[in-house]
Amino acid sequence: MTNLDARPEEVVCTEGGGGPQLLPPRDVPLGGPRAMTVRRTLPQRRRSLIGSWCFLDHYGPDPVSASGGMRVARHPHTGLATVSLLFTGAIAHQDSAGYRAIVRPGEVNLMVAGRGISHQEFSTPDTGLLHGVQLWYALPDRTRHTAPTFEHYAPEPVPGPGSLLRVYLGALAGSVSPVRTHTPPLLAAEIALDAGARLELAVDPAFEHGVLLDAGDLALEGDPVPADHLAYLPPGRARLVLEAGPRPVRALLIGGEPLGERIVMWWNFVGRSHAEVAAYRATWQAEIGAEPAPDGEADPRFGPYPEGQPAPLPAPALPTVPLRPRG
Repeated sequence: MTNLDARPEEVVCTEGGGGPQLLPPRDVPLGGPRAMTVRRTLPQRRRSLIGSWCFLDHYGPDPVSASGGMRVARHPHTGLATVSLLFTGAIAHQDSAGYRAIVRPGEVNLMVAGRGISHQEFSTPDTGLLHGVQLWYALPDRTRHTAPTFEHYAPEPVPGPGSLLRVYLGALAGSVSPVRTHTPPLLAAEIALDAGARLELAVDPAFEHGVLLDAGDLALEGDPVPADHLAYLPPGRARLVLEAGPRPVRALLIGGEPLGERIVMWWNFVGRSHAEVAAYRATWQAEIGAEPAPDGEADPRFGPYPEGQPAPLPAPALPTVPLRPRG
C-alpha cells in the first residue's frame, strides 16, 4: 500500500523511552471518488518507531460496494518492507521484481523493497468485505540497498485455553516464522481471545512492543485499550498479559529491537537524508515519464513493469524546506 497523503509530512524516526502510551488513530483517505479510509497509528508525532516498525494502517470492515475497496496503482518504495495482513477479503499483489500473490486471512505477504521496487495492490473481484492491516518496517543501513524480494506465508495457528495465535514474523509461544525479514529481530502476530480469557505471553525484554486492538474489549497489563488504538510498551518486559472483557478480542501484536538509526520517511521512501529522498523521487518521476531525468537518463531502479496495467502514481511535490534527520 502507498501513502496517498496529498501533502505527506516529513517523518524523522527515532526511538524513545517512556510508556506505556496509547496512540490514537487518525483517518487518512486513500484517494479517488470513493475514497477508502484507513486508520493510521504509525507514524505520529508522539512516536514514529516501534522497533523497526514505522507505518501501520488499519482498515475496515468496509463493504467494497461502498468504499471502492483497495485500488492502489503502481507506486515505488525504497529502504523498507511492506507487510500485508487480512481479517476478511483478499488482495492481489504484483511488483516489478516479478512477484504476484494473493493474500487472504491467516496469511502474510512480505515485500522487501531494498534498493527499490514498485508494486500495485487491488482487492480481488470476489471481495465483498475488506478488513485488515498494512504495515511497513524500516530496513537497517546494512540491508537497505539489497535487491528486492518477496515472501508469502501461512502460519499454523497456535491454540491455547481461550486463545488462538498466528505468528507471521518472528517467534512467539513456540511458533517460529521462517520468513526472512532482513532487519534486526522483530515480531508480528495476530491474537484472538474468547470473552473473559486471559493470555500471558513470554516476550523478549529487548523488544519494544505495540498492541493494536481490532475488535472487542481488551486490557493490556491491566489497562484498557480503546478500539483502533495502538498501545506502546517500552523495552524491559519479559511478559505481556492480555485480558478480554465481555466481548471477544482480536488484536495485532508487533515488536522488535530498537532500530538504533535515524531515518527520514517521506511519501513511500525511507532514506537517511533529504538529498537521498529527493533523488529517489526524481528517479521515480523520470521512470514513469512524469518529469525528465536530472541527468538525461532514467535509472531503472523501480522497474521494469508489465504492460497493460493501471497508470502509475506520480510522486507529490517535495516540501519547500529540506528534509532532515533530527535526534
